[in-house]
Amino acid sequence: MALVALLMVQGASLALAQALPPELASVWSASRLPQSSLSIVVDEADGPRLIGVNPQEPRNPASVMKLVSTWAGLSALGPEYTWRTTLMAQDGLQVDEQGTLKGPLYIKAGGDPFLTVPQLWDMLRELRLRGVKNLTEVIVDRSIFGNVTINPGDFDNAGDRPYNASPDAMMVGLGASRLVFQPDAQARKWVAIIDPPLPGVRVQGEVEWSTATCPGSPVIGTQIQPEAGGMVVRVSGKAAASCGEFSVYRLVHSQTEFFDKLFRSLWRDLGGTLARDIKPGRVPGRAQAITWHDSQSLSDLIRLVNKQSNNVMARTILLTVGAEMSGPGATVASGERAVMNILGRQGVNTSGWVVDNGSGLSRNGRVTAGGMADMLKVAWRSNWMPEYISSFAISGVDGTVRSRLRDDEVQGRAHLKTGTLRDSRALAGYVLGASGKRYIVVMMVNDERSASARPFFDAVVKWLAVR
Repeated sequence: MALVALLMVQGASLALAQALPPELASVWSASRLPQSSLSIVVDEADGPRLIGVNPQEPRNPASVMKLVSTWAGLSALGPEYTWRTTLMAQDGLQVDEQGTLKGPLYIKAGGDPFLTVPQLWDMLRELRLRGVKNLTEVIVDRSIFGNVTINPGDFDNAGDRPYNASPDAMMVGLGASRLVFQPDAQARKWVAIIDPPLPGVRVQGEVEWSTATCPGSPVIGTQIQPEAGGMVVRVSGKAAASCGEFSVYRLVHSQTEFFDKLFRSLWRDLGGTLARDIKPGRVPGRAQAITWHDSQSLSDLIRLVNKQSNNVMARTILLTVGAEMSGPGATVASGERAVMNILGRQGVNTSGWVVDNGSGLSRNGRVTAGGMADMLKVAWRSNWMPEYISSFAISGVDGTVRSRLRDDEVQGRAHLKTGTLRDSRALAGYVLGASGKRYIVVMMVNDERSASARPFFDAVVKWLAVR
């Protein structure tokens, strides 16, 4: 039995050596990772397959999954698709002499992945310009999505980190609060400011002042704890004065709480009053639009998703695809079904795939390297190829590969998406070779030591760039 096992291992190693060019096989061997943990596919964009190792093995792609949700969104909805958030009233704009709006103010949430605080402020300012000063109540209609709220702490017990934010149809500013740390050189201390300055939120603790040379972005500890009537953000850590002012982002409230407090704060700052509550509900059939905000186009927003690897925006795009394909009340399940149907119609082999929430922040997500390469080839030949590829991070230039692949022969020659989880590393995208040929590459490693795969991934991209 031992001899049989040895022969099987030797055979597997030989198969890998035959599948990879010698210079790449040696880099892989140096990682000391098992061959069984690797899937790699390299295709010419307009030609044959050059490398294929375990191409049909389903693996967790981590954030490379965002390429799936953004491609499905782009190909199904088009690059100019936008999200609209609308302020409405039941019988249109009817305001009495005191500036009181007749009936509730209805907000029809559109699922905008990147509605900002200034944009919400601008809508409320438009409301004031139309003579509205006093509101009786506000009803928020989130019915474009179903029950999609998640506990941000479920994935890794880091519930205050923005990458864990829950999706929401009425999400503003990604639901995150900014902690600004300003240096007070005279007092030799850091002064913390919360933006937006929501009522009931205060900062406790302090960040230690250091006179060292700035080592890079300061590492700040935070604990978010409820207290009577509000929330406390306890801060800790050390920061060098030479770093200057810096910011960190944290989830202090749930999405609905954040919107509630933000709306009240902005409306009050604009001189408005609110007599009663902000609550969920539906827009009645007789309601008419007063003012609205249209988002940036989908082609613009997927650049934020893929270059910066934004999880909650990717989740929202998946839900939007579900809503557009199957109707309002979209859930992760309906979004996933819609994405799989889109890819199936395009001829992509999705056998073994589990798209889950579309962001890659999942222990259950699975794709195959071969299927992912199929999808990237479909995208390459599509009308929306330029918009899609422009959303990828550029090697050595921006996004998640800004500090990688900066050698002259590869910098700027690859458009890539990275993926990183505790036991998963992935890299996929397009590489322009020195010959002028374009290559599609998909690489995934699932192993508790998957971080060791990074030199191999970079070596593959460099190998393609000089071909």
